[in-house]
Amino acid sequence: MNKESIVRFIKQCQRVLRVSKKPDRTEYVNVAKITGLGIILIGVIGFVISIIAQLLGLGKV
Repeated sequence: MNKESIVRFIKQCQRVLRVSKKPDRTEYVNVAKITGLGIILIGVIGFVISIIAQLLGLGKV
């Protein structure tokens, strides 16, 4: 790494920090709900696949 690339990286970080903001309560709650729904959906899909595999005899006994 040379000095120019380090300076460019620091400038990019500063630009991102200037643009970013702390989410308000409603935005945070919405993101938390969507994330929770995604986790639940992935769990349900995994559970269904596990049940199907057991019914077909592909899973361990």
